[in-house]
Amino acid sequence: MQDFSGKIAVVTGGGSGIGRALVLQLVAEGCSIAMCDIGDEDMAETTALAEAQATQGAKIISFHADVGNEDDIIAFRDYVLAETGEDHIHLLFNNAGIGGGGSFVAGDRGQWERTFNVCWDGVYLTARAFMPLLVKANEAHIVNVSSVNGFWASIGPDTPHTAYCAAKFAVKGFTEALLTDLAINAPHVKASVVMPGHIGTSIAINSVREHGVTDILGPGESEEEVRQRMVDFRDNGMEPAEAAKIILDGVREEEWRILVGDDAKMLDAATRTDPKYVLTREFVENAVPTMET
Repeated sequence: MQDFSGKIAVVTGGGSGIGRALVLQLVAEGCSIAMCDIGDEDMAETTALAEAQATQGAKIISFHADVGNEDDIIAFRDYVLAETGEDHIHLLFNNAGIGGGGSFVAGDRGQWERTFNVCWDGVYLTARAFMPLLVKANEAHIVNVSSVNGFWASIGPDTPHTAYCAAKFAVKGFTEALLTDLAINAPHVKASVVMPGHIGTSIAINSVREHGVTDILGPGESEEEVRQRMVDFRDNGMEPAEAAKIILDGVREEEWRILVGDDAKMLDAATRTDPKYVLTREFVENAVPTMET
């Protein structure tokens, strides 16, 4: 798929970060967008920005939906069908995600399951709902956003990170398994798994908004210090627009595995070289400049 003009793309988590950047770059190329999010104000801002950049009659559709809720996703799909008047889509970007639920042993079960639900079930349920629409297109592509934590199950030896890592590993494995499934049953539909490193997005802020700060308080850390740390995370890292460009270039090239950022490339190479060493304190202290992925 070299040209996005005239195509229809569905983007989850389109209100901010990589999702917003994907929306803006796609509409600028004449692609119609259907996005969902639970942040209505963020989504309204994305819509306004997209309408200012849209070309060639691109249409922007927004819908309040929790990707972890199947009823919401079915309602979103039906709304897309009604608003576009089409029976197909060309692109599906499963991008929505949150952090939290760090410790399986000592943490809150509700937080753990909510994080896993959004990051994994959100991909699964949205893929279930929209796959028939991808298959009906003459060419299509599903893009599932995992993370470096989809192959490196750590953010350092002092911070449990189990729910997010488990979900992102599931996203990676699901997408890789889809390659054979699609090749046999729908060869015109392609699939990519995206593994970003540290991108300067609001995922940390959104996670605090979702869970509160208790789950991510460090030793002796105040709630205000946590909130500032989340802002610092957003204001550092690769720009979401740069990440979105890498992703869309990967789609054009039919790359099934898209690493985003030098940190992602380094961690990928290190994990393949010595999967035991990358989980040690020594590796983190010597090789990883930041633990905020």
